[in-house]
Amino acid sequence: MIQNAVEPTSPTSPASPVSTHNEWGLLEEIVVGRVEGATIPSSHPVVTCNIPSWAARLQGLAAGFEYPSRLVEPAQEELEQFVDLLQSLGITVRRPDAVKHKETFGTPEWTSHGFCNACPRDSMLVIGDEIIETPMAWPCRYFETHSYRTLLKDYFRRGARWTAAPRPQLTDDLFEADFSVPRADEPMRYILTEFEPVFDAADFVRAGRDLFVTRSNVTNGMGIDWLRRHLGPSYRIHEIESRCRAPMHIDTTFLPLAPGKVLVNPEYIDVDRLPDVLDSWDVLVAPEPDPIDARLLKLTSMCGKWLSMNVLMVDETRVIAERHHTGMLRALEGWGFEPIPCDFLHYAPFGGSFHCATLDIRRRGTLETYV
Repeated sequence: MIQNAVEPTSPTSPASPVSTHNEWGLLEEIVVGRVEGATIPSSHPVVTCNIPSWAARLQGLAAGFEYPSRLVEPAQEELEQFVDLLQSLGITVRRPDAVKHKETFGTPEWTSHGFCNACPRDSMLVIGDEIIETPMAWPCRYFETHSYRTLLKDYFRRGARWTAAPRPQLTDDLFEADFSVPRADEPMRYILTEFEPVFDAADFVRAGRDLFVTRSNVTNGMGIDWLRRHLGPSYRIHEIESRCRAPMHIDTTFLPLAPGKVLVNPEYIDVDRLPDVLDSWDVLVAPEPDPIDARLLKLTSMCGKWLSMNVLMVDETRVIAERHHTGMLRALEGWGFEPIPCDFLHYAPFGGSFHCATLDIRRRGTLETYV
């Protein structure tokens, strides 16, 4: 059942309705994003550095306008089918409030309009019974978690811990002036400075007491250090080296699927340079993604071709994957998983696929060490 209303606390309620320690425990409750009111993001350099220059010019012209219905409607249809699938598996689905993201907001230093709340995985990080609001680097996402406040307050009232990382200033000091994406033969560089801590939750994945992160154009070293100190000695954070020239979010690069099994992107990951703690794990190399025929999706997708990796584990065996990517479906079966195909190609213009579009709130299991 989809639950938007706040439920009263009962004497038999668990200590916290929030409890997630990894990416694969039996999924019991999840937040799924929305596309209503989605607005084309601003042409700020931190946004456009991850897309081709021609696309950045087009985005500058369209920024601030709502997404056209020819993109919203098919994405909405697939999203509702995805929600129905989750419910049919016995999973409680929660949704954020609908918001008109084209409204303008700002600070004393800058103004912006919003983006969308299609990807709750970016703005909130769940570690155990704690939900952490992340300090995102895109100005257009500054108030994105407000659309989740109804849910956050409900979880807090029922026992969850609720933390917000320091809200960033997002002044010009955070961004490298005249940044350009490094060529393959150049040393890696990022648009972010170390002016203040910023990170997207989607640059982290969890495997019990061990978390893995990629530094990116939305996550800086100071952001990683903030989370490391906040979590304390009970957790270890390992940095994954990515060969992507414009990195943003780990879940199309490196994704744990089950205890001792991790899916990696062969274009971005050198398996010989993974952290030593993964020496005992099975490294599953993702197959080349199936090509997308729809020209409109090629032009409007905010993500690369490796969204085929952006799967959602229901438990240690069952996995929801995009129906179009038959190569990934066959690979998952060969690795001993049970893929559940679902259509989701039209969600790409809003920022991702199944893993991006969700935030797992409760999975069965306890905090353990897997490495």
